[in-house]
Amino acid sequence: MMGRRGFLALAAAVSALGLAAVAARSRGVLVPPPLAPPEAALKVFHLGHSLVGPDMPHMLAQLAPAGHGYNSQLGSGTSLRAHWEPGEDILDFAAANQPPAYRDARQAVGSGEYDAVVLTEMVELRDALRYFDAAEYLGKWAGLAREASPDTRIYLYETWHRLNDPEGWLDRIDGDLENLWVNKLLGPDSRGKPQQPVYLIPGGQVLAALARAAEAGGIPGLASRESLFARTSEGGLDTIHVNDLGAYAVALTHYAVLYQRAPAGLRHELTRADGSPAQAFSAEAAAKVQQIVWDAVRALPRTGLGAAGGPA
Repeated sequence: MMGRRGFLALAAAVSALGLAAVAARSRGVLVPPPLAPPEAALKVFHLGHSLVGPDMPHMLAQLAPAGHGYNSQLGSGTSLRAHWEPGEDILDFAAANQPPAYRDARQAVGSGEYDAVVLTEMVELRDALRYFDAAEYLGKWAGLAREASPDTRIYLYETWHRLNDPEGWLDRIDGDLENLWVNKLLGPDSRGKPQQPVYLIPGGQVLAALARAAEAGGIPGLASRESLFARTSEGGLDTIHVNDLGAYAVALTHYAVLYQRAPAGLRHELTRADGSPAQAFSAEAAAKVQQIVWDAVRALPRTGLGAAGGPA
């Protein structure tokens, strides 16, 4: 069972998320209305970079109802502008985009064939906003999806910065949600197109909640935030890319938001995109991770669930 410290850490994390939602309303960025759960499996398009990666969407497909499908266009550290502008290079394009997952982003988003489009901006997010016109290009991609189909649900996948960020990894996740992701990145589109808003998939918030719970002793076998992150080929810590455990948590987050359902009881032993077995939580740890994910998602009304949305 989760100890007292674990419960306190989780409560603090969820409380912080609730305060963030209040802050969003107070700053004039519209909170979109709650969504109804989809009635069938979804077809999803993922646009982004290595913090999407090939494995997380593949894990999501294993968690989702039968018939879930997806395509993607990815790069390494790629901005939404680089994906949009034909003259800009996308780093590692050939390696990141392999069949059958890959589909040209302009063609895919403009087709109207997807139930959900998930947009991912580069990090450092301050640089994306200052130098790469992040808010403008989020609006362009969202506009293309809206023009193609009024029924497509549009999402922004909130990611995270490096573990060794000089301002503090948790501090950045806590402070950036409203200041950068919501107010500066989502704000212009949210104010301009409230009738078909962009919702939030809070990947960074979930990882922060898991890190706090793990470091308080609340998740068996997970001792620290570093336990969610990959290792380099030399064996050192990769400070930005998650490992299989982190990818599983992010896939659960996508599931909870896209399907508007609690992830409790979902599979925890999955495969990577190449078919190899992924590192997995124990059944006990997976159940705790699933609950933390659901609590974090429910605490943010911008996910479409509302502050008290869905069953516990």
